[in-house]
Amino acid sequence: MYDYLVVGAGLFGSVFAYEANKRGKRCLVIDKRDHIGGNVYTEQMEGINVHKYGAHIFHTNNQKIWEYINRFAEFNRYTNSPIANYKGEIYNLPFNMNTFNKLWGTVTPSEAIAKIEQQKVAAGITDPRNLEEQAISLVGTDIYEKLIKGYTEKQWGRSASELPAFIIKRLPVRFTYDNNYFNDRYQGIPIGGYTGIIEKMLEGIDVKLNIDFFEQREELERLAKKVVYTGMIDQYFDYRFGVLEYRSLHFETKVIGDTDNYQGNAVVNYTDKETPYTRIIEHKHFEFGTQEKTVITEEYPSEWKPGDEPYYPINDDKNNDTYKKYKLLADDKKNVIFGGRLATYKYYDMHQVIGAALATVEREFSS
Repeated sequence: MYDYLVVGAGLFGSVFAYEANKRGKRCLVIDKRDHIGGNVYTEQMEGINVHKYGAHIFHTNNQKIWEYINRFAEFNRYTNSPIANYKGEIYNLPFNMNTFNKLWGTVTPSEAIAKIEQQKVAAGITDPRNLEEQAISLVGTDIYEKLIKGYTEKQWGRSASELPAFIIKRLPVRFTYDNNYFNDRYQGIPIGGYTGIIEKMLEGIDVKLNIDFFEQREELERLAKKVVYTGMIDQYFDYRFGVLEYRSLHFETKVIGDTDNYQGNAVVNYTDKETPYTRIIEHKHFEFGTQEKTVITEEYPSEWKPGDEPYYPINDDKNNDTYKKYKLLADDKKNVIFGGRLATYKYYDMHQVIGAALATVEREFSS
């Protein structure tokens, strides 16, 4: 008999299992994939640690979480500085004085602010009601048309004028010559990849892979006193109130043998609508690699359908209202803990997942 059945060997489930194991609790961790790590899983190709499910750059302002994750790996000094490619024109991200200078020739912050305000006034936007209007009010029409519109509509599969304004509010805009995408105090990539972190967390804990919880649900639930569930909350309740919507991703990873440096940067966003992928990741640059070959991944967004991996929740009013109904059911399940991005229908960065997992541990074991 286990104390906890942990459904999902991703970051949330692994942190919980590690902390429970430290407290003398017996855990069984299962995952439907053939590997641990969830979406932070990395695997070696040509001596390069490949981020199998998209770029993962660890960043946080929380010193306790930074110290916590550093128990399991040494982190390098990687700083996320993606660039945007618009039909062969290259611009710095996040939007900053380098971007404004390349686009408009502005040199001082006051010149850039005046240019944005001029375009905002010309567009007649006073109270942004959607992503398009919010973007123009933040950075003007030029940047919106070249660097936001095409990328965003590919990412979400919807017109920018139909998307909620809050999505774009996460995007940094700086009136300094600073290409650091994250302003967080701590940032880096674990040397050797993320999989090693999860391996250390799950050391000494029973793990079974290629196990679909829903195919063996009754049998698995009988094995433990409590379940920690990190899958889709609507699936857990058999879609009683309908299906929660997501955007999914498809990755095409290629070994490039005729060059050791394909694009000169870890992440390049393709912001025109015609290019089918949203970005190309060149993995060796996360760890300043000097291998003779290189590995790239093209990232293609798509509408989620059953059988696909759900990546980004579509947190519009309709879906959020549906989630609230599932949340009420979840709150009544005293022998099940719901955690992670899918079980809480939230977009989480890695440090937020760890923070949520540690808060759950605190609640579970404080009494």
